[in-house]
Amino acid sequence: MLCPPPPATATFALTRRRALGYGAAAALALAGLTRPRPTLASPASSRLRLIGEARLPHRLQFQGTTVGGLSGVDYDAASGLYYLLSDDGSNISPARFYTARLPLETDRLGEPVLTGVTSLRQADGSTYPAALRGIQVPDPEAIRWRPASQTLLWTSEGHALTGAAPALRESRTDGTLVRELALPAMFDFQLTRGPRINRALEGLALSPDGRQAWIAMEGALRQDGPLPTVQAPGGSCRFTHLDLASGQVVRQIAYIPDAIPRAPVPPATQADNGVTEILMLDADRMLVLERAYMAGHDALSGISLRLYLIDLREGTDTLNLTTLQPGAYQPVAKTLLADFSAFTGAGPGHRLARLDNTEGMCWGPRLPNGNRSLHFISDDNFNSRQITQWLAFEFFD
Repeated sequence: MLCPPPPATATFALTRRRALGYGAAAALALAGLTRPRPTLASPASSRLRLIGEARLPHRLQFQGTTVGGLSGVDYDAASGLYYLLSDDGSNISPARFYTARLPLETDRLGEPVLTGVTSLRQADGSTYPAALRGIQVPDPEAIRWRPASQTLLWTSEGHALTGAAPALRESRTDGTLVRELALPAMFDFQLTRGPRINRALEGLALSPDGRQAWIAMEGALRQDGPLPTVQAPGGSCRFTHLDLASGQVVRQIAYIPDAIPRAPVPPATQADNGVTEILMLDADRMLVLERAYMAGHDALSGISLRLYLIDLREGTDTLNLTTLQPGAYQPVAKTLLADFSAFTGAGPGHRLARLDNTEGMCWGPRLPNGNRSLHFISDDNFNSRQITQWLAFEFFD
């Protein structure tokens, strides 16, 4: 279901799909749970330097497909290609990923150039059906390149109304399926337990050695607590660790998203916050991207993007906890690395006129000074009032 647009006076709309209301979630509380307090970097943008912004045209037509809904991005250093995953679940064009090249200099980001598009395929070689045509409905969200196997890992958020569970799949560069990894039953859609619709498997990270993967839920499972409100953080999102050789789940930690930064206008309209992507900094530390949306605000204040750092060696292993009861576990602590509001508005240096529904994050090529480039891409939901925004930063380790 598409969220209704804000009043005509608003200059920005995010048509993030939601099928559940927020009133019931807001009425809940995680009494007694000790929440880790984020530690602010000083200044908030000190770990990132904005190199530049690029945009793809709205509903760009490319090789018989409509470009949009870009929810995942990753980079292959050997070929210089970026892989871009669309979250179109075969409703506009078959579920697919694109390849692209992107000119990048120390102080300039060029225009993305699409080089190909590939349909993702099921075990029988067929493309994935749309929601009205089959049960194996995908909702692609995150993608990672595996150099050792020359394959792609990608997540699907699933489709509760058809019974398609969240999934982690591996595909070849021609789109054919290698395998689907088994996930814990806690991630299956159920009436009173499991993921909320459109709050399921959103993030994917690959360890530097390529042998391990982490998957991240956007929001708390129904049994694990409420969604964030303007007044309070949400329940814990589960981040799950898998060994790729065996396909086994080995560990899980809990991560608490922030409260919604500001109230929507009017107050009863849509607002949310959740985890949209994760990325390994090194073998033990992970970057976590939180994105919040507040209806009724303009293109600057209606979106909040915050980048956090966590240490995966911390926190309770929650894999065998069927419910995350307050006081029964310790969530992982998080440190704020950047609030993207620092890169917006008027002022010296590179400034952004707006932010959008950013869901993809990856490392790019190293810059001449040896620092890594860090890239983000937004999902425009195929909505003419949104943009496909590519941001490139220099990252200071």
